[in-house]
Amino acid sequence: MDNEADTPNIEPKERAETLRRAIGERYLTYALSTIMHRALPDARDGLKPVHRRILYAMRRLRLSPTGGFLKSAKISGDTMGDFHPHGNQAIYDAMARLAQDFAVRYPLVDGQGNFGNIDGDMPAAERYTEARMTAAAEALMEGLDENTVNFRDNYDGRLQEPEVLPAAFPNLLANGSSGIAVGMATNIPPHNIDELIGACLHLLKTPDARDDTLLNYVKGPDFPTGGVIVEPPESIAETYRTGRGAIRLRSRWQVEDLGRGTWQVVVTEIPYQVQKSKLIEKIAELIQLKKLPILADVRDESAEDIRLVLEPRSKNVDPEILMGMLFRNTDLEVRFSANMNVLIDGRTPKVCSLKELLRAFLDHRRDVLQRRSQHRLDKIDARLEVLEGLMIAFLNLDRVIDIIRYDDEPKRALMAEDWSVKHRRATDERDYVSPIGPGTPEEPQDGLTEVQTEAILNMRLRSLRRLEEMELKSEQDALMKERAELQDLLDDEGLQWGRIGDELRKVRDDFGAKSEGGKRRTTFADAADVEDVPMEAMIEREPITVVCSQMGWIRAMKGHIDLSQELKFKDGDGPRFAFHAETTDKLLLLGANGRFYTLPGSQLPGGRGMGEPVRLMVDLPNEAEIVTIFSHVPGQKLLLASSAGDGFIVNSDEVVAQTRAGKQSLNVKDGVVARVCRPVSGDHVAAVGDNRKVLVFALDELPEMARGKGVRLQKFKDGGLSDAVTFALEDGLSWKDPAGRTRTETDLAEWIGKRASSGRMAPRGFPRDNRFTD
Repeated sequence: MDNEADTPNIEPKERAETLRRAIGERYLTYALSTIMHRALPDARDGLKPVHRRILYAMRRLRLSPTGGFLKSAKISGDTMGDFHPHGNQAIYDAMARLAQDFAVRYPLVDGQGNFGNIDGDMPAAERYTEARMTAAAEALMEGLDENTVNFRDNYDGRLQEPEVLPAAFPNLLANGSSGIAVGMATNIPPHNIDELIGACLHLLKTPDARDDTLLNYVKGPDFPTGGVIVEPPESIAETYRTGRGAIRLRSRWQVEDLGRGTWQVVVTEIPYQVQKSKLIEKIAELIQLKKLPILADVRDESAEDIRLVLEPRSKNVDPEILMGMLFRNTDLEVRFSANMNVLIDGRTPKVCSLKELLRAFLDHRRDVLQRRSQHRLDKIDARLEVLEGLMIAFLNLDRVIDIIRYDDEPKRALMAEDWSVKHRRATDERDYVSPIGPGTPEEPQDGLTEVQTEAILNMRLRSLRRLEEMELKSEQDALMKERAELQDLLDDEGLQWGRIGDELRKVRDDFGAKSEGGKRRTTFADAADVEDVPMEAMIEREPITVVCSQMGWIRAMKGHIDLSQELKFKDGDGPRFAFHAETTDKLLLLGANGRFYTLPGSQLPGGRGMGEPVRLMVDLPNEAEIVTIFSHVPGQKLLLASSAGDGFIVNSDEVVAQTRAGKQSLNVKDGVVARVCRPVSGDHVAAVGDNRKVLVFALDELPEMARGKGVRLQKFKDGGLSDAVTFALEDGLSWKDPAGRTRTETDLAEWIGKRASSGRMAPRGFPRDNRFTD
């Protein structure tokens, strides 16, 4: 076809690009967007775009601090539709945080309704809550209509939004900020406005002041939830010098005397960004797990103010030790990681020192002052131009009336008239001479300006009086005086800084220490050196009776009960071990696998029920039976032996385990189990085998070891070891006969031999279970 050559090629052009480069470019675009438009605050007004847009939308809705409230749904909807094209829930969450007095030091939104609480409860849905701006938010936007900042198009070009707010106070440091960007983050603590303005005024007087000098004014963060900073001053100073560091923050607490020597600890302030409900859950969990044996209970008695009650287990507990343990194990003490990373001039991310942040704010305030002054100067010049024209009109009132009355083009005639000559009043239209001649241009330049002419033509008849002329003259003089002052201000840098200082003092009067809520909430203290007391020393010593059943259920009954009394057990279960102990004791449990496990006496389940399986408390395998359980006596020697007849002496301190997994002491092979664990006393050892042969030998023939298989105690042709015991030879060897009577054999010459011998048959009346007396 002839027209094929004329058909344009509309196929898309393909551009060769490596995947690595394409992903890199796109990720860089995303990263820059996150850094500049989402995560990092502007150093000038301390706001992220979402917060700035929320406040500007509220201003457009005229939600002043003295006005009425408006539904949050309307505010978030207008913000989303006009300025912030993101999810309304994200906008509402950001607005709700600005209203939370426990999240921001100086709330920018005055909320009505449920906006969340320090327990971590979420705000009510936006359709239920209402909001308006606070005085602090209004101060951030003061002068916004006076060309103090640049505006830019919104996301669809319909409206204009401010790039930054004028910010009458250093909001970045006053309220702090936090955010996570790509490859960087920010976390700035809140501060006290009174102290910040004091530092700003000092910086105005001494521009080259050092960060250390500024710390005479800014002592440190001032968190909305109060608390006590226990970080050393030199560490705080380093944080403000470098822009990075950590600050230890503790709860505020006091001891309440309950009478008769009893007391309780009351926590009245908790650290910043700590949820009270989770804090209480953590403390309760530690109590349940018995990791805080000196704490009996925790209660939340909070109403408007925080009140957490901590009950000690004993009145003899040292409150400092109790709180020291809680500080180490809970969020009653936290470390606030400061990272003062901000956008300088809205473009460049930088980790700044305290001085750099204050300087960025002051430079912004100077720019705002210059722009506001220039804006006012332009307004004055425009008004003076109008006043000059009105004064000409009053001096030539008859001629002005003639032109308006008789001329076909009054506007052009007023602009073309020569007002330097004297004019006579026309008697009628024929007597009127128009200033417009054949050579008069369409827009004359020599007479009144167009602005002046419009003002004259729009003037009301009742203004044509002598008093009005005097008022115009007075206004002109006042404006000329103000203009001269503004011109001097714009020409003199010193006057500009002086004016900024005056404005900061006014802000301090409104939000400083003398205002409501302006006093410092967070105080400073030295962290008391609490001695790291062992857990056992903090447990109140109380008598208990330890009971362990045949199926391995263990419990601790209060007091030393009669061991012969009948106890209740689960169906099919019965008694196995029962002995007296103390809550401060460590209990040693030997498993048939040759492994020792340690159970704190204070952490045993109470004796009201059936107890708990011991295997829930330690990692004792199901196939390993419990050989024995007893109280640890420091330095005590133990005789260990296996069913194969091997054994040794071990110091009880060597078998104390620090973990649930226990500690291996007696090495056993397949088919062999731990059989004997007895305290060592006396000078001889007696062993009895399954074949009922008894061997007595000297104790010093057994080695003392920490771990191992040991040496052979007795030789067997068949069977193995049944029991072994140590005793004093001169006291004799004791056992219980079938009637339950204790029998002691003092003449043991027949059974004495060398270790690892076979031995002789047991004496007449020896127990059928081949067990010596415990």
